[in-house]
Parts: sequence; C-alpha cells; structure tokens
Amino acid sequence: MTERLRVEVAYARPDRQWLAAVTLPAGAHALDAVRASGILAQCPELDEAALKLGVFGKAVKAEAPLRDGDRVEIYRPLLADPKEVRRQRAEAGKRMKKGG
Repeated sequence: MTERLRVEVAYARPDRQWLAAVTLPAGAHALDAVRASGILAQCPELDEAALKLGVFGKAVKAEAPLRDGDRVEIYRPLLADPKEVRRQRAEAGKRMKKGG
C-alpha cells in the first residue's frame, strides 16, 4: 500500500485566513501541497512562481519534501523593512512597545 501524507496549508491576509487539509502521496513537496489545497485559485494575488513558503515557521524551498503532519505556510511579502521602521522610530524618539 502506498504511504499517504496528511498536511495542512495555511495562508493569511488581513481580512481572511485559509487552512486547508490535504492528502498527498509520499514524496510530495511543499508546492504540491499548495497546489492541492486550491488556495491559488481562491487568491489571485498569489504567484506560484514567486511563492515564499515555510514549514512550521521555517522557510523552505518549493521543492522541499514533506512529512506527515507538516503545516505548509504561504508567506506574504513584508510591507515595510523592519530595520527601516526601527531607524525611523529612533529618529523620532519613539520607544518600541514590547512585542513589536
């Protein structure tokens, strides 16, 4: 019997979040899970060729092999460079709040 992997695919926008459970054949990659989830069809802003992916918070390449129980995360681009934001706050004399 062929081994199957059960993984989740997660994506979030400010207005909505997606979490899709998919079953894939053994040897599947991160991009295979994204394709199987159907999220690409629901989110036209996502470009398959430019996706930034991770598994449990660690960045991975699209061809990264998956293990049973993994959560593949689709990352959005940063809106602002964190270093630049800190520099601007420092220049303005503002203190950063704990946690961001």
